[in-house]
Amino acid sequence: TPRREIGPTTLEKLATYANQRQISLFSACFEMGLSQHLKERPIRRLTNFCEWVVDTGDRMERGDSFGVINEFIETIDYKTWLQDNSKNEQSAERKLKNVYDLINWLKKIAEGDEDGEKSISETIAKIMLLDILDRNQDEETGENVSLMTLHAAKGLEFPHVFLIGFEEDIIPHKNSVEDEAIEEERRLAYVGITRAQKTLTLSYCSHRSRYGELISCEPSRFLDELPEEDLEWANAPQKPEVQKERGKAHLAQLKNMLS
Repeated sequence: TPRREIGPTTLEKLATYANQRQISLFSACFEMGLSQHLKERPIRRLTNFCEWVVDTGDRMERGDSFGVINEFIETIDYKTWLQDNSKNEQSAERKLKNVYDLINWLKKIAEGDEDGEKSISETIAKIMLLDILDRNQDEETGENVSLMTLHAAKGLEFPHVFLIGFEEDIIPHKNSVEDEAIEEERRLAYVGITRAQKTLTLSYCSHRSRYGELISCEPSRFLDELPEEDLEWANAPQKPEVQKERGKAHLAQLKNMLS
């Protein structure tokens, strides 16, 4: 989304301060201690932005929340930002249309509520509740996906496990690397790996967008500690014998389907 004249350096310093205080970035913007990390001008921009967000939220609760949302999109000049950051004009128009389609869909749900028209926050809360009820029904059938942190996964096992973001600065975490607390991160990685009963899939990004900048990513150093013969790289060329065996398996499946 548009940066509101708040650059990556400002955001990085804000994130560092918020992490030290163990608070959100938003809360950090209102603290006096931030002046020790940022100059007056970036602090003023952050404060103005946060006050604008608070005011927008208040107006949504008091009046026409969907009208405020549309005004919000116009105020941040989202259309121009999409045009500047999309591959072409058609892509920008499609993305903007998706946003307005979502707003209109929520508005129809709010207007059609049997208890009277609801605000956008009440409408979203109702949709989330319905989603929770649906997921509870799925859990009863056993057909579901569990999303959790590595800490929360301790003591649990699953047939198939996916560890997302298995890369440097995530596992091991950047702060742990700097503090030389690698052993705890290695134990966490071990916890995640050993949750898998049948298959384990590890993924990492080649690039990430951080504070508006595209940065390169490296696979986690813990991958080098795993037995090479047990790793199967998705983009690596397969050995001839493996290709042959998989070809036979696919052919057998086709024969079974046709028989």
